[in-house]
Amino acid sequence: MPLLLTAILLGIVEGLTEFLPVSSTGHLILASELLGYKAETWATFNVIIQLGAILAVIVLYWRTFWAVATGLFKGEATALRFIGNLLLAFVPSVVLGLILIDQINALLGNAVVVAVALVLGGIAILVIEALVKAPDEQPGVAAVPWRKALGIGMLQCLAMIPGVSRSGATIMGALALGVERRTAAEFSFFLAVPTMLGATTLEVIKNHEELTSGHVDWGLVGVGFVVSFLVAIVVIRWFVGLISRRGFAPFAWYRIVAGSLALVWLLAR
Repeated sequence: MPLLLTAILLGIVEGLTEFLPVSSTGHLILASELLGYKAETWATFNVIIQLGAILAVIVLYWRTFWAVATGLFKGEATALRFIGNLLLAFVPSVVLGLILIDQINALLGNAVVVAVALVLGGIAILVIEALVKAPDEQPGVAAVPWRKALGIGMLQCLAMIPGVSRSGATIMGALALGVERRTAAEFSFFLAVPTMLGATTLEVIKNHEELTSGHVDWGLVGVGFVVSFLVAIVVIRWFVGLISRRGFAPFAWYRIVAGSLALVWLLAR
């Protein structure tokens, strides 16, 4: 397959799945299997194009980020609570990620782990949807109690297992902790910004020699970045509206079906 088409397809996969509870990393790993190349070959590419999806959050919610930035300058309590909650939720993944980085890297090339995690994650979503009744009010990220913010951050660490889904772990974790649906989704969106920036920074440091040696095709990276950004813009707008009407069950069933099919295919090869 032409490299340009591969870059476009991976950009689409990233943009489609980064903010849905279906695991972008898992889908990129499965895509590598389907396309017939080793995941390690495109590992740096996959991490960098995630910034395109993150830029989509910043563009769509620029008013929120601007209000928080100006509020911090003025010392407003709401802005301080907003940043404080995101920092609390961000810290657990930093600490655990640095401790388990070798084990995490070992799992990233295992497509079977992804398939199993997709199925189990889908079942978990159905269970949470059935048992948890989140409140109807929409308090916003700044109003989430600090203990719940920390709990969301601890649950985000489950996403270090490929196929679990960072957005799935944070959104469903927030719901289980009693956070309203829209606030849970937006908390996950905002938390993605420092989390993915941190992951990309770590990847850049780890692969500094490769990135500066001329072996990376920055044209392909640019294509993947732009595609993931444009697709993520559409997905975020659609996703927030969908969960308000239908909940998360459609994504759970998708995970179960996709994971089961992937597992059968992987084991039958």
